[in-house]
Amino acid sequence: MTKQLFHILVFIVPIIALLPWSPESRRIPFLGKQSLVQKPPNNLVADNYTYEIRYYEQTLDHFSFDDLPNFSQRYLINTDHWAGPSRMGPIFLYCGNEGDIEWFALNSGFVWELAPRFGAMVIFPEHRYYGESMPYGSREEAYKNASTLAHLTAEQALADYAVLITDLKRNLSAQASPVILFGGSYGGMLAAWMRLKYPHIAIGALAASAPVLQFEDIVPLETFYNIVSNDFRRESTSCFDTIKKSWDVITSVGRKVDGLDQLTKTFHLCGKLKSTDDLYNWLDSAYSFLAMVDYPYPSEFLMPLPAYPIKEVCKAIDNSADGTNVLDRIFKGVSVYYNYTGTVDCFDLDDDPHGMSGWDWQACTEMVMPMSSDKNSSMFPEWDFNYTSYAEECLNEFGVTPRPTWITTEFGGHDYKSVLKTFGSNIIFSNGLLDPWSGGSVLANVSDSVVALVTEKGAHHLDLRAARADDPDWLVAQRASEVQLIKGWIDDYYTTKKAAFNM
Repeated sequence: MTKQLFHILVFIVPIIALLPWSPESRRIPFLGKQSLVQKPPNNLVADNYTYEIRYYEQTLDHFSFDDLPNFSQRYLINTDHWAGPSRMGPIFLYCGNEGDIEWFALNSGFVWELAPRFGAMVIFPEHRYYGESMPYGSREEAYKNASTLAHLTAEQALADYAVLITDLKRNLSAQASPVILFGGSYGGMLAAWMRLKYPHIAIGALAASAPVLQFEDIVPLETFYNIVSNDFRRESTSCFDTIKKSWDVITSVGRKVDGLDQLTKTFHLCGKLKSTDDLYNWLDSAYSFLAMVDYPYPSEFLMPLPAYPIKEVCKAIDNSADGTNVLDRIFKGVSVYYNYTGTVDCFDLDDDPHGMSGWDWQACTEMVMPMSSDKNSSMFPEWDFNYTSYAEECLNEFGVTPRPTWITTEFGGHDYKSVLKTFGSNIIFSNGLLDPWSGGSVLANVSDSVVALVTEKGAHHLDLRAARADDPDWLVAQRASEVQLIKGWIDDYYTTKKAAFNM
């Protein structure tokens, strides 16, 4: 049989003496490698997800007047249901994430399903430096060094969206059409921030699973891994205990003369394991992503997975035959994530050898989201976030020093309740409490118009996915609340416009 390779996003971390693992400098991504480099699978394409692909000549640096080359920004557009400019038909704009925009468009069915109901145009602009929207003509040139990556920031991306939609509305004589922003995960953060930064451009935002508070010490640093751990513990305490025990077992085996060879064989790796760090990260990624996509039905958002995949992982771990050792149990469990289809013969842990992914750059500059693990509440090894180690890693990789307080300076975060109550409006923060990123989001209403919609059993921006016949009642109710709030924003906008016209 031909060896099949499966690549998964892993993180480059320094090996620090006295620690079996050094995650204190890890840069946690929102999504796996699938969103960064893979095209969307053909089986996700549906008739109601049709769109035209267009390109916009975009400014590279919106905040200077340097003579820099423009770049071609890709965006997807559908006007099939748009009521048109004369009727002030609304425009639904999804704030593109850190990946191929088509992949996000095909996993955001809620936006498409709302368009006919509201007579809306749908636009999915791609985030600069991702997908096909590469400055300097190619990914190779755009990712060449710190100078060429310098304009990969959230601020520049928001300015892209603001310029694009303003120009598009002008060309369509649709200046009066209201814009509603959508986004999930990092895209949800962008949607919330854009509503705050550009309130004259967008009248409201649905920010799904948006951890806008996951900076500095606004939330406890152990929150993310505590939620992941609790997701597993709620399914099975023995599963939780086995995973917690496994880290020491891996460390012990790895120290043996032939330990790395044993681990390579146990976990069916394609090439010899170079260090236990790589295996720790591979397993950590699986558990974290499983918590994010613990959906109540089968999905292929990150990987082909069954319904409630954590339940299935724990079944595989707990129901192994008597006498099965800890690491064999762990392998059976993570195979639910990495090989649910059973088509993968071995696993390749290698990723980009240069570590030049766009999110790594963003995490090394402004998107510094510190995390730690507590030995009493987490199934992961104990560690504290070490900014010095984190900064050294970024300096070695990119030649830059992170600015850990910049995001809160630019967009806020501290004392967010009073700030949003005074200056914010028309933002929905939707979260499912199974999602580990929910701990860094807004989980309670701030005001009548800055609203938190929280579901106990929801996962990572589940509400943005397409409706299904088997959607649980709580998910149906969450989406209905979102629709009602969006309708209220649009109705209020039309009422205000009508009053101004009649004056």
